[in-house]
Amino acid sequence: MNWELLLWLLALCALLLLVVQLLRFLRADGDLTLLWAEWQGRRPEWELTDMVVWVTGASSGIGEELAYQLSKLGVSLVLSARRVHELERVKRRCLENGNLKEKDILVLPLDLTDTGSHEAATEAVLQEFGRIDILVNNGGISQRSLYMDTSLDVYRKLIELNYLGTVSLTKCVLPHMIERKQGKIVTVNSILGIISAPLSTGYCASKHALRGFFNGLRTELAAYPGIIVSNICPGPVQSNIVQNSLAGEVTKTIANNGDQSHKMTTSRCVRLMLISMANDLKEVWISQQPFLLVTYLWQYMPTWAWWITSKMGKKRIENFKSGVDADSSYFKIFKTKRD
Repeated sequence: MNWELLLWLLALCALLLLVVQLLRFLRADGDLTLLWAEWQGRRPEWELTDMVVWVTGASSGIGEELAYQLSKLGVSLVLSARRVHELERVKRRCLENGNLKEKDILVLPLDLTDTGSHEAATEAVLQEFGRIDILVNNGGISQRSLYMDTSLDVYRKLIELNYLGTVSLTKCVLPHMIERKQGKIVTVNSILGIISAPLSTGYCASKHALRGFFNGLRTELAAYPGIIVSNICPGPVQSNIVQNSLAGEVTKTIANNGDQSHKMTTSRCVRLMLISMANDLKEVWISQQPFLLVTYLWQYMPTWAWWITSKMGKKRIENFKSGVDADSSYFKIFKTKRD
């Protein structure tokens, strides 16, 4: 009888543990490996101090917030983007609120589509700081338009900027890391580099290409265990990425990005990115529900994922046509059910 009672208690404990883990997952904003690293892993404050970090796309959004958080860790920063005045603004705030001095920050204007300038830019960084410990490939642009309403030039720009520009800059920096046998190449990809969604066909293509490229590059660098290649895949984040997205023509962007308050804060996203960098994680998913769940389905149960994505895709198009944020209703529905 005692053994039967013990078995029942063990089964009940297992069931309770399963329920607790399910509830934790429903409130999770990152993949399980990342959240474990946040709890038990190495701290960015321990691991990233005194490193030279080059951030592209540093004039706004994730790149801007990354600069602010890195400036508090005592790193040497290289800030790159096309808009010099915005980079100078970010630099001033880093100096005001961070632990850096003027000599610790280099503003380096860079156009990712001008691949001929990438070698000189890399040499400028090496001349200034002597090394590059971390390259954060964050520069890029998104898309909000239906395929049939989109010119081929939009697809060409998305590939040239998001994919080829990143590949080109990495190719310039990597020989230096190979020579030192160490370094981190961190690429800000997207959840849409794993799954796919309507209104972003070109963006999805560029991000899928990046994921495939860097996964392949990682295997080529197996002889250099000190060189870490990481894919960071955020979901919807509060930023100007939607507002700056390409529409049907290269010269057009989205006029109204809608309410962004339901999305993950940029500061939380960047904090999880820093944890990933400190723990040398190869790929992380940073997203609130329901997109985190959908990503897991795409990875492990693609047939179900196809069905769910087709349902969600219709609503996404409806939202877009009605002038609201394409993803807003998913968060509201999930939050209502969760609460």
